[in-house]
Amino acid sequence: MRSDYQLVQLANGATTLFSTSYGEKLHPGLGPLAEADLLYVRQLQICERLQAQAGEFVIWDIGLGAAANALATLRATRQISGKLRLISFDNTREPLKFALNHAGALGYLTGYENCLAELLELNHVQFQNGKLAVDWKFHHGDFPQLISGSRRSDDTHELKTEIQPESPHAVFYDAFSPAKNPAMWTLPLFENLFQALDPARPCSLTTYSRSTLLRVTLLRAGFFVGTGEATGMKEETTIAANAMDLIIAPLTGRWLERAMRSSSAEPLQEPVYARAPLSAATAEKLRQHPQFN
Repeated sequence: MRSDYQLVQLANGATTLFSTSYGEKLHPGLGPLAEADLLYVRQLQICERLQAQAGEFVIWDIGLGAAANALATLRATRQISGKLRLISFDNTREPLKFALNHAGALGYLTGYENCLAELLELNHVQFQNGKLAVDWKFHHGDFPQLISGSRRSDDTHELKTEIQPESPHAVFYDAFSPAKNPAMWTLPLFENLFQALDPARPCSLTTYSRSTLLRVTLLRAGFFVGTGEATGMKEETTIAANAMDLIIAPLTGRWLERAMRSSSAEPLQEPVYARAPLSAATAEKLRQHPQFN
């Protein structure tokens, strides 16, 4: 059976994966290792926050793909004494299987091949990564469906969901684009994701998109939202959090004024990509968001 994935070389010489069914490259700006390290590890200050964490540090890796974001995290944190719980989500194992079969050409999987093979086989692996104890789980399935039942009790902060993942300190959000994979970018999904967070546990999320539609969606879901680092192809990315002090460069009233004039800003309610200006109801909710008051 022919794989959906193939190796491609980027302009900077880095090798990455291309999905023929989605028509998109993984980490198309700087390549898997550099882009994952900049956008996900450094932008969310994973090393600094892990060092300051008294107990276990939990990361949700939404869009495992070929594991570049997870492996960039493991490489960056090897010399930190602590405990990392890594929880990955994806609806397919194929990109990681393909990457393992081409580990030499990709480079960034070197040294973790056995751990990745065990993760693919058992959906769970535990190992010592230098000084860091790692517990890595993989939830194979449709993330919008998995998260749809995740609601946290206001009284106990207990997460009610079939998969019951531990509440994260950080979220890597790396799905294919809204135009190609709209089910992963709807307002109901991000509302469910926000509700799954523990309000007593500060959590930040980052993703490669800088679109007005995405940022409005995150704000409507309850997040504080700011601009993130450039990644080569994009002059900005996006960072969001349930605590304002985790946002270094929050969106301002000037951004809100531009969003009000945008022709593509209204969140997706259904998993069908569409471009539309803000509705009156969404515009009013944005004006009332605590970030702008």
